[in-house]
Amino acid sequence: MSRVPASGIPFRTMFDSPLVQIKAYRCPICQGGPGTEEVSDSDALVLLRGGSFCRHFGRKQVVTDVNQMAFFGKGSTCRVSHPGEGHDRGTVLSVPRRILNAFIRPWDPAIEDQPDRAFPFASLRCTSEACWRHRELLRLLDAPLEQVQEPFRIEVTALQLYADAVGAGFEGQCLPRSPRKDGTIRDHQDLVEAGKVYFADHLGERLTLDGVARALHTSPFHFARIFQGWTGIPLHRYLTLLRLRTSLLALADGQRDLAALALTLGFASHSHFSDAFRKEFKMAPSRFRQTVSPRELGQLSKIPEASFRAPA
Repeated sequence: MSRVPASGIPFRTMFDSPLVQIKAYRCPICQGGPGTEEVSDSDALVLLRGGSFCRHFGRKQVVTDVNQMAFFGKGSTCRVSHPGEGHDRGTVLSVPRRILNAFIRPWDPAIEDQPDRAFPFASLRCTSEACWRHRELLRLLDAPLEQVQEPFRIEVTALQLYADAVGAGFEGQCLPRSPRKDGTIRDHQDLVEAGKVYFADHLGERLTLDGVARALHTSPFHFARIFQGWTGIPLHRYLTLLRLRTSLLALADGQRDLAALALTLGFASHSHFSDAFRKEFKMAPSRFRQTVSPRELGQLSKIPEASFRAPA
């Protein structure tokens, strides 16, 4: 979304990965326009935190406020005006076209034959779920990066928000969802098991959702959704538990260097590891090493999972 050259709107990058770019903006313009024609340089979804703006497509006008989400298709043009007195401010999510098409596919399988076809909606209704997920995303983005562990949680939250918006657009037009073509139950189970193996083999690395999905030859959002559906645990939570409970065994075996253990298990720092450990097990790693019994170790080491069955 390239509104900066035309209108001088400052954007602040909050997160950037191969899957999603997230920016914040506050428009300095109040009650003006429409301005000169602007061209969007990405497939961008805009969620407002306040104010409003109006886009002009020839004689057609589309107003966006906190009850709607705006979609700017890559290469699309419009002019923007600001009918209200308040300065609009919001969050901009941009994704590659391959990700957007994955969101469209359940509603319109024909996107496979026309992958560059324009997204059909300029305005999408902001559901209660989207509003709350937006707030959760902002909370994650405001937290220190090391507290988020992997970028998984930010990426999955942002992608789910984007997918929900696409779904809301199609539902608003009363278009039925097409039959899913995500594969068989066995395919899903095999994908989940392959993910677990990959996590175990790369425990000490700074993993990304896109990197894991590429290694497993699947799409990022599909993998995240299937994994949570089968295990009952989001990817970031599963990986954090895997690392923490692996640390239990090392500590019980006499591991003394907590900083080295933290880095070996993929934590950003000693303090990050200690904070996560204390939050999960209600004690510091050093105290655990001195007081844990074999029975307690066995209980703490279990990762809760739903029994393997096709998710509802």
